[in-house]
Amino acid sequence: MNLRQLESFVRVAELGSFSKAARVLDIAQPALSRQVRLLETDLRETLLLRNGRGVALTPAGRRLFEHGVSILQQVAQARADLGAQRDAPVGQVTIGLPPSIGRRLTLPLIEGFRAQLPQARVTVVEGLSSYIAEWIGSGRADLGLVYNPEPSASLEITPLLHEPLCLVQPAPRGKKTLPTTVPLRELGAYALIVPERHQSLRRLLESQATLAGVSLDIGCEVSSIPAIIDLVCARMGHAVLNASAVVASGRAAELVVRRIVRPELPSVLCLAQSATKPPTPLTRQARQMLTALVARLPAPERRPRGHAKKQ
Repeated sequence: MNLRQLESFVRVAELGSFSKAARVLDIAQPALSRQVRLLETDLRETLLLRNGRGVALTPAGRRLFEHGVSILQQVAQARADLGAQRDAPVGQVTIGLPPSIGRRLTLPLIEGFRAQLPQARVTVVEGLSSYIAEWIGSGRADLGLVYNPEPSASLEITPLLHEPLCLVQPAPRGKKTLPTTVPLRELGAYALIVPERHQSLRRLLESQATLAGVSLDIGCEVSSIPAIIDLVCARMGHAVLNASAVVASGRAAELVVRRIVRPELPSVLCLAQSATKPPTPLTRQARQMLTALVARLPAPERRPRGHAKKQ
């Protein structure tokens, strides 16, 4: 067993897919599969079960995964500590990105690392904001972007971007148009597809609706932003999201995005990192790069398809 095999296995297990892990590690998928196969042969254990949706861990795989995460964290910390003595941004950094913005940032982030930090390695993991906060707190991620995080003694939070929440609807058929905004008091008239209760967006929506005396019609709960958008496109319901999530989905032409007003519901994108672990030169550089990339994000379209010119 060697570190390359172990890292290959851990990334496949984390992402649940050989193809996704190959993109993150920047290696060919056959080479990645070979590394995992060699590890299984060396340990005389089946670690991953392949299925039509990706991979699943076997009992032996789950045990090795826990060891592997810890080992790779210790190796990364050792490299970072040695680099810190030289004040050099070397080693590996793991960055968590939410799905609503990950697709727009992953490519420029990796390109930036290759151009500006060639001696460092970056791992990008995608997850909902609550998961990213947990990963940072447990040490599985070094920093990340999260929406509307709750105060935590283990996290250092820096607000980067304010976006209003919007009602996301299927684009109307024919020549029918819709206003560009919708009052909060009218949300109760729409069957909503929302994330689970522990997600930050759901908490924000329900707290503001309660304050406004609005009873929400929750049609179903889905903890995947891309899946929510697919369901809205299929006319199975409506969603409350920020415009960035719609832009990132690649399906904006099929949807209408109406800003919620009276009052607006601000969704705040924050940069989060550990408040207990001293930053390394690499995490400082990664933080600066991520902040700059968010500042350069293009604004969502002001009038997507299906909007009326006047309210």
